[in-house]
Amino acid sequence: MSRTLKSPSSTVRCLVVAMCAALIPAFSHAQDAIIKIPQDITYKAPLAGAPEVAVLFGDPAKAGVYVTRVKIPAGLKLMPHWHPDEVRTVVVLSGTFLHGYGEQWDETKLKVHPPGTFFSEPSKAPHFAWARDGEVVLQITATGPTATTNVEQARK
Repeated sequence: MSRTLKSPSSTVRCLVVAMCAALIPAFSHAQDAIIKIPQDITYKAPLAGAPEVAVLFGDPAKAGVYVTRVKIPAGLKLMPHWHPDEVRTVVVLSGTFLHGYGEQWDETKLKVHPPGTFFSEPSKAPHFAWARDGEVVLQITATGPTATTNVEQARK
């Protein structure tokens, strides 16, 4: 049994043209790809002695998805604080990160997160952390705008 391919109807032709037109913007965004190799990533500390932050994608101060890297110096304790981000995920890229939830510093609540660990933080969940054994580098993906509210400040 042989089949004969008939010429497409004008409806089918219109549909194919519409689908192709819809794909053009998707392909044009490939030109906007962001690639940052490690030596091109610039970290800045907002305050002396604070973790250094590098923005890789987006703008943490604006609505929308952003990606940052955070370098926490060896020995630095991040006292209880929270973030308003609706969604916030963290990957430990290097170092051993100690992290716990609560409104007060409590070393018994700290969990050890070695390199490669992934975790999420619920919105406005008070937490604390420590780079006890050496520098820690985190990669954070979240939906902004973001901020950091120290629990002690929030109580005043």
